[in-house]
Amino acid sequence: MRGTVLSAAVAALCFPVWGAAQAAKPADVNTDEIIQKFAAKEAEFQEARNNYTYRQTVKMEELDSGGNPTGGKWELVEDVIFTPEGKRMEKVIYAPVVSLQHIGLSPEDEKDLRDVQPFVLTTKEIGDYNVNYLGREKLDEIGTYSFAVKPKKMVKGKRYFEGTIWVDDRDLQIVKTYGKGVGIINTKTNQFPRFETYREQVDGKYWFPTYTHADDTLHFTAPAPMDQRIRMTVRYTDYKKYEGKSTIKYGDVVDESKQGTTPPVTKKK
Repeated sequence: MRGTVLSAAVAALCFPVWGAAQAAKPADVNTDEIIQKFAAKEAEFQEARNNYTYRQTVKMEELDSGGNPTGGKWELVEDVIFTPEGKRMEKVIYAPVVSLQHIGLSPEDEKDLRDVQPFVLTTKEIGDYNVNYLGREKLDEIGTYSFAVKPKKMVKGKRYFEGTIWVDDRDLQIVKTYGKGVGIINTKTNQFPRFETYREQVDGKYWFPTYTHADDTLHFTAPAPMDQRIRMTVRYTDYKKYEGKSTIKYGDVVDESKQGTTPPVTKKK
């Protein structure tokens, strides 16, 4: 996001401690093998998700320092569908006039929405990142391996994820991410919120993103110091498998009515 008006002074945000990622590998965990396997699983997941239709609902609000909406807002509802010829497309369902007053959306925001927030780390992309084992952790009843992920180097024009991922210790797929989008860009005028994305199991096999949430204060230093708190939610609902020739298979549909303001429980079906 780009800052557009003057405000308060800059304050530092805390980020995951990368030093912890350098801890020695535990003897009972072959982390290199786990990384290779989950990257292969993520490639399968990515290919599978490209054959599903779903609805994406985005809402971003500008907040005051106490977390109260100030009126600035961006909303978007679109369906990711297929044409009769089988071409993937996005159909806008609802897109009122953007009323954000203090920040502006950038092309990088759109890239983060499409590619970084529903982060996928496949065999093809694994070489672009340093992936360091942090340990085992329980998410609800799900056993996971957690990893610190950071790009090795960045190419101008490309967006990357930096943060922590949690990988299901049975299915070896990412079930949660926490971090932010990064890239080569002027950070004095462009800032991006930290977010967390949760996945749920769809059709009993793949973990698809269903909920992204960010509540963060963006600190700009140019053209003048400005702080702006924002809240954003993205919901991915109504996953249905596309079989070709306008045929859609109704599998485990993610019921939007069951999703509240808190992250969904990641749970195997």
